[in-house]
Amino acid sequence: MASMTVLATTAVPDHLRGALTRWLLEVTPELYVGTVSARVRDELWASVTACVGNGTAVLAYPSNNEQGFELRTAGKQRRTPLDFDGLTLVAFRKEGQETANPL
Repeated sequence: MASMTVLATTAVPDHLRGALTRWLLEVTPELYVGTVSARVRDELWASVTACVGNGTAVLAYPSNNEQGFELRTAGKQRRTPLDFDGLTLVAFRKEGQETANPL
């Protein structure tokens, strides 16, 4: 079953942005929204992680958990999702500082 997917990118190559617009609507620069199947979402995410380079990407999609969604990140992030007793929290780290237990 198809579900709402939100993908935010920063500083990714233009060819990746073009590939994402084949499946998702670019509502503002580098923010993509659409309704796709889990298989398409996973294939898009595989493309993003392979091409993100020095950029960043965050994927949010519905899930059957307490919060109702899951997050995935790629690239060098200052914010990292962490599992805290079944809840996903976002840890903010300063430049050069490592975060414990990233997802």
